[in-house]
Amino acid sequence: MGATVTTANNDEKTWGGGHDIQPLGSSYGKMMMWFFIVSDALTFSGFLGAYGFSRFKFIETWPLADEVFTHFPFMHGVSAPMYYVALMTFILIFSSVTMVLAVDAGHQMKKNKVIVYMFLTIIGGLIFVGSQAWEWKNFIKGEYGAIETKGGSILQFVNKEGKQIALADFATHLPEEREQLSREKGTWFMEEAARPSFSVAEVQAGFKANPDILIRTEVITDQKTKTILSRAESEEKLAQAALVVEGANLIRNEYGNKLFADFFFFITGFHGFHVFSGVIINIIIFFNVLLGTYEKRKSYEMVEKVGLYWHFVDLVWVFVFTVFYLV
Repeated sequence: MGATVTTANNDEKTWGGGHDIQPLGSSYGKMMMWFFIVSDALTFSGFLGAYGFSRFKFIETWPLADEVFTHFPFMHGVSAPMYYVALMTFILIFSSVTMVLAVDAGHQMKKNKVIVYMFLTIIGGLIFVGSQAWEWKNFIKGEYGAIETKGGSILQFVNKEGKQIALADFATHLPEEREQLSREKGTWFMEEAARPSFSVAEVQAGFKANPDILIRTEVITDQKTKTILSRAESEEKLAQAALVVEGANLIRNEYGNKLFADFFFFITGFHGFHVFSGVIINIIIFFNVLLGTYEKRKSYEMVEKVGLYWHFVDLVWVFVFTVFYLV
């Protein structure tokens, strides 16, 4: 039996985004942008879902966001829990508003307004990316320091009022020689992380010399506060100290459960990459507007397409802010 081949008529053509055939009333470019947004939304949903499962699995030792994100620019030493994160969120949402105005101005073929609103959107994006970098710096550097026990628990230190204090406030400098491992000092070299400001012995000596200091564990009570041990319990816990932890990285962090830092770097970093990419794209579109490219085309659809991406990035941050910082 011979095979039958069917060919399409010459007047039937594959949809190429023309004006005659527009599924859902959208051009080819806008449809592809929507496909990308849906697929990327599923990716972020997976990340946030994994974060949620991990958090509730270790709910008793998960760090409290109000105690981690307390910094505000030019207000060193002043506790401002979540203030700067809230400001970052407002700036990003405001940039979404200016993008809406840019798209609307494009529909009206008002080039100068598109230029102004696109410029404001870019500035907002740059401020947000810079703010995230600043937040990362503080998170990595840390503020108080902590002790990690042989079992992997994190111990923080508080005064008699229950306020957390830094290791530098009480640790004693001992006359011990502490040498940083380097390639020149050994036949077989294994890279060593930067040494902390104090050794375990110096922290233990300082704790012993200050009887008013107590240890706070990472276990959270029903009142949403961390468990503070008695002086005898504190001494017993500190005897199990293995190393000093300052700040956070992908291996350990002074704030509590190690997964918290992993998710922080991955989720906020992935979103920050999206914002940075959006800023670069907006800059390219901005210069095209300046050159009159879309005036010649009689359409500012490209501004609308990049606007869809920008609104998606803003919406994702609302979910990240809610799930990671507020809940």
